[in-house]
Amino acid sequence: MKHQNPHEMPADVIKSLDGIVTMSRRERLTRWANALESHGGSLNALRQIEYMSPDERRAYRGANTPLTVAFNDVALREEGLASDRLGDAMDFFEMTSEDAHRLLCDCHYMGSMTGSGLAQRIRHFAEHGSGGIWNWARTIMDRGN
Repeated sequence: MKHQNPHEMPADVIKSLDGIVTMSRRERLTRWANALESHGGSLNALRQIEYMSPDERRAYRGANTPLTVAFNDVALREEGLASDRLGDAMDFFEMTSEDAHRLLCDCHYMGSMTGSGLAQRIRHFAEHGSGGIWNWARTIMDRGN
């Protein structure tokens, strides 16, 4: 039997480690999207996180943000979401600073972030991952083949 580091194994293969059921990254993101959709109403986007130092960004938290919605979900907390701070969410959902900025920063919402709108963006992120414009362009080009 070959021993492997769980982080080197495909996420959808890992369902149980030492008898503890775990969600894949996609499942965690989908669970967050579902919680956001159920939230209803507006949310506070994260304010100008691109201008913060890495330490400030990791410590960032706020009232009625997508981070609080995630942390209020019991299943996500049981899976290991440690707090409603941005750094903990980035670790838990395996997001880069660029991913967090693209999904959560106020400069992308013009004051109109809603749970259902963000849920749609997170589902797309869960399916396609990060990669920005080049990933999007590859997706479009692949459709033509």
